[in-house]
Amino acid sequence: MSKKTEHHPSHPVPVIADGLTLGVVGAGVMGQTLIRGLLANNLVTRDRLWAGDKNVATCEAAAQALGIPVEADFQTRVPTADLILICVKPADAPMVLATLRNAGLRRETLLISILAGVATDRLEALLGTENPVVRAMPNTPAVVNEGMTVVCTGRYAAKSDLERASHIFNAVGKCLPVDEVHFNGVTALSGSGPAYQFLIMEALADAGVRVGLPRQLALTLVAQTALGAARMVLSTGRHPAALRDDVTTPAGCTIAGLLMLEDGKVRSVLARAVEEAAKVSAHLGAAPAKMSETAAGQGPGH
Repeated sequence: MSKKTEHHPSHPVPVIADGLTLGVVGAGVMGQTLIRGLLANNLVTRDRLWAGDKNVATCEAAAQALGIPVEADFQTRVPTADLILICVKPADAPMVLATLRNAGLRRETLLISILAGVATDRLEALLGTENPVVRAMPNTPAVVNEGMTVVCTGRYAAKSDLERASHIFNAVGKCLPVDEVHFNGVTALSGSGPAYQFLIMEALADAGVRVGLPRQLALTLVAQTALGAARMVLSTGRHPAALRDDVTTPAGCTIAGLLMLEDGKVRSVLARAVEEAAKVSAHLGAAPAKMSETAAGQGPGH
């Protein structure tokens, strides 16, 4: 089954309204990934899509790669937007939102933010309007259409706004609605999770080399095994412990390896890593000591 068929059998709520546009502020890796997902799944056409970025070189490269307008001075496009994806760093939130507001943002325009640690109430306070806001936390496997994203709504957003956001993130993987109270935990687990997985795969591949395997073979074995194990969990619905038991025969090599992992407190180390990342996530969107309204509104704001 193709990803399009699996995730998008129909779209009762259009992603954007007729005659209006979709903007992406922040044309880095995730911004470009979401644009590609939108185009690949026919959620929006190129003539109704634009992006902005403060880095001129990024604008030029993204425009060439995507075939859409990508500009440092995107303010004139804001009044035509029905939906704007905000894909910048958390520290840039005040400037971006002030820029959008001052550029003639329509009251009905939906804003979807992927800013880690920046809660919907802070987004709404920085914006100073009653625009609908959806907060999202995707992760980098979206680049290969295997992303994991969670979404929640702000004070002024409706169910239809959440559906529109879900269409977008389902285009690059899997999307689930969750309560905002869980977002710091989600950021620590799935947002940062690919880095943990990459570290684990690197360590296992090194171990393969240690026992005599060629490095590329070891890395391929590790990556495909991780992919297969993940698919087993998702497709069978069985608990990972039950699936692990299927592999673990009495007096076999697997139980010997598992006991070494337990001796190394692998469970505790992974749990502490997620706990620490969640603590940091809670502070990413904290307000700076002071920023004047005038300063916040200067420049392209991203």
